[in-house]
Amino acid sequence: MTFQAPLVRFAGASLMASLMAMPASPSLASGTAGRQMIRVGGSSTVFPILQEAIRSYRGTGRPPSIQLSETGTTDGFRQFCQGNLAIANASRPISSSELKACARKGITFVELPIAFDALTVVVNRSNDWARLITVKELARLWGKPAQGRIDRWQQVNIDWPNQPIKLCGPGADSGTFEYFNKAINGSATNSRTDFSASEDDTVIARCVMGNPGALGYFGYAYYRANAGRLRPLTIVGPKGPVGPSASAVQNGLYLPLSRLLFLYVNDRQLRERSDVRGFITHTVRNGLQLVEKAGYIALPASTYRVVESKLYRHILGTSFGGDLPVGLPVGEALRRSFDQTRRPQFR
Repeated sequence: MTFQAPLVRFAGASLMASLMAMPASPSLASGTAGRQMIRVGGSSTVFPILQEAIRSYRGTGRPPSIQLSETGTTDGFRQFCQGNLAIANASRPISSSELKACARKGITFVELPIAFDALTVVVNRSNDWARLITVKELARLWGKPAQGRIDRWQQVNIDWPNQPIKLCGPGADSGTFEYFNKAINGSATNSRTDFSASEDDTVIARCVMGNPGALGYFGYAYYRANAGRLRPLTIVGPKGPVGPSASAVQNGLYLPLSRLLFLYVNDRQLRERSDVRGFITHTVRNGLQLVEKAGYIALPASTYRVVESKLYRHILGTSFGGDLPVGLPVGEALRRSFDQTRRPQFR
């Protein structure tokens, strides 16, 4: 059954891309116009959504100067909790250690779900043997015990050829790395390290495309952008064999590799800077179109109104308590992300 968004009543890089536009809107703190940059960074998975948001906002005729980087979710939170970013992109919820780091610096924030993702395992198009892969086989391939030992396809599945396997995946600063390893290996840090790693999902895609014996994983949009040269594997999980798709995610079938993607907004900058407020409001209001254009899976249209309500009411903190939930249908994860809106002080 398709998830229905909760109803809430409301009142109204490794790669650095500097997207420069017109001068920033006046700051509410100073009351004078300036050229202060809006710094946005973090997850390479969420990066394409913010690229689309910036392109869209530039078309309004009043865009600020925005600097967008993709350095991984963990590095994004590191910078965000130092006060160096106005907005952090994240492919997982903020962790307990990151919450403490933000608290030490007096950084408060609004947590905004922005999209669904189907974390996608891919092989080279010339691979004619692997169609399905089980969660157990993925764990056999990617867990720490595999390091230096599991390096041929036949070691993963006896029916596959005795050929070398090349692994391509996110680096340790990636939220995708943490989510995948917790979902598959039981711990965010339980991963082999002898693979080609990058915080840039485009580099991972090229790694798989360039080697007939390769396997990798990354966000759904990067598979869709390269579908002619990559093939996704069907995941045999708790709901049986299910391939990555919008309908499989929305109906809670693509487990355990479906997840929410987030934006975290510095609340002080949100309150004091009209340019930050204008940009993030534009992004949320147009979330469905921006997410679909970026190649991800949009939230229900009504849910973006709930997200906008959370933004307007400055509901601070995280609904996940520093936990990294995996294996939840995205509907349940989304309900959890709005727990704060149902507390008495926000009704």
